[in-house]
Amino acid sequence: MGPEQQFAIPAAVLGGFESGDDTTREWVRLLPSVARELLQRWDLRPEGTIRAGDAGILLPVRRADGTPAALKLQPPKPETSAAILGLIAWNGRGTVRLLDSDAGLGGMLLERLHGDRSLDAVEDDDAVRVVGGLFARLHSVPAPEGLPDLGAIVAGMRAGLLAALRVLDSDDRSRLERWARQVAEMNAEPGDRLLHWDLHYGNVLSADREPWLAIDPEPLVGHPGFDLWPALDSGWSTDDSVSDAPRIVRRRFDILTEMLALDRHHAAAWTAARLLQNTLWDIEDGRHVISASAKTVDDALASLSA
Repeated sequence: MGPEQQFAIPAAVLGGFESGDDTTREWVRLLPSVARELLQRWDLRPEGTIRAGDAGILLPVRRADGTPAALKLQPPKPETSAAILGLIAWNGRGTVRLLDSDAGLGGMLLERLHGDRSLDAVEDDDAVRVVGGLFARLHSVPAPEGLPDLGAIVAGMRAGLLAALRVLDSDDRSRLERWARQVAEMNAEPGDRLLHWDLHYGNVLSADREPWLAIDPEPLVGHPGFDLWPALDSGWSTDDSVSDAPRIVRRRFDILTEMLALDRHHAAAWTAARLLQNTLWDIEDGRHVISASAKTVDDALASLSA
């Protein structure tokens, strides 16, 4: 029986993306036929349960030679093309290996990792050191042409700053303005390294080829300090039982900056840039306050970024 007869995407998976933008809704409409086309083209046999994430879906498959793999499908947006460019450049060095791709259809054929084991389950000092080792490898690869750069990202932040300031209270406005000043100071040297942009603990999975590999990159060219925030924020920000978050943030920051030989002031300032970016996104989504986790990270590093 061919893949076209035995494969279907559950309606519940498709429904999770129907609130997206026009491009995402059109992608949802075409997704079953796109999946069948790529299964046939790359001679793949589906096996296992489809996983849905924020950006797309992941389908466990087996290749014609019997090796396990994973078919990732997401809307054919610039972010998808950037992910493909980054994975090609890294070529499996610290990341999941890209086996084939079709940017126009939003398809990536990836080596299969152990999706049920991430750094979320690892003791914290060990986990952050794994992230530091991965960052060192990822940042050492020359950035390919065609990726977004941090200078353009910062320009976009400046464009949204005034609207954000109008909806915040005075304390939050002061914090946001301070972040903006720090970003302006750093933006003279936005950096030229190949960044992951989303390397939190859940985006590092156990593998057969190596103990741990990064997944789901959103590649960007910029300063390594701009890559730290997801690891600093991992775990505690969604766990109400954690009472020592500032200590956790400072400990992780110390380990990462030491491993990557980063200037601590610059790294803290670029982390503030991530907090600014996240807050601007939150305000675009209708929030009128800076998140508690952003304030915790900021307060933990404030003496370094001042």
